[in-house]
Amino acid sequence: MTDLLLEPKVYIVGAGPGDPELITVKGSRILRSADLVLYADSLVSEALIHSAKDGAEVLQSSGMDLERQVELMVQAVQAGKSVARVHTGDPSMYGAILEQMSLLKLCGVSYEIVPGVSSVFASAAALGAELTVPELTQTVILTRAEGRTPVPEREQLRRLAEHHCTVALFLSASLAGHVAGEFLAAGWSPDTPVAVVKRATWPDQQILRTTVERLEGDLQEAGITMHAMILAGRALDPQLVDHGAPRSKLYDKTFTHGFREGTSQHG
Repeated sequence: MTDLLLEPKVYIVGAGPGDPELITVKGSRILRSADLVLYADSLVSEALIHSAKDGAEVLQSSGMDLERQVELMVQAVQAGKSVARVHTGDPSMYGAILEQMSLLKLCGVSYEIVPGVSSVFASAAALGAELTVPELTQTVILTRAEGRTPVPEREQLRRLAEHHCTVALFLSASLAGHVAGEFLAAGWSPDTPVAVVKRATWPDQQILRTTVERLEGDLQEAGITMHAMILAGRALDPQLVDHGAPRSKLYDKTFTHGFREGTSQHG
């Protein structure tokens, strides 16, 4: 596999949730080809960053403010160099990339977003879960509990939870008591399944299965306060695999679609 000949611009690359093999092929090739690699060192695997090419400038972003990061990227591009700005998961989810893109555009610097595997889907995979189960839910809400970053009134967790679908909560492990209270206030049963995955796909990945009413206590007992994805809803019931979940129409032998003619139930 040959590396890319990159244009002098900023590539905002989703590195995936942690496992170095879960970056996309394109993202990996950009990382191996870029002249400057600026990465979120507290969240992106060092093993992945080690694939940067010899001679590349590799910098950690955790100690930099926004203006310094953008300054470095702009200087590199204006010098004819390519930049890989490496984010954890998928950069479009809580990646704070809009503010970077706004400043880059103001400076006349081109950029491109390369998607990555989000921690929400890595967590579902770690749990062996399908988030959209026929007859249970066909909707997934991706959100966060309100903390230091405010949430619009119409997006308060209680109002979202009234849909009774699968809810994925980013950045909310330290607010477990508030989360549980909002679910209960929205009419969720106390025994509704909840699964928490800390550092999904990392070597020290931790999985906790609990319920809405036990969420706060179980997280406290496990010492989980950050770097965790909370998935809640009936689709997270681990017994669905054993007891036979409702089937979709996709593979139903009586269902006709563009690639297969269904058979009669009596045929």
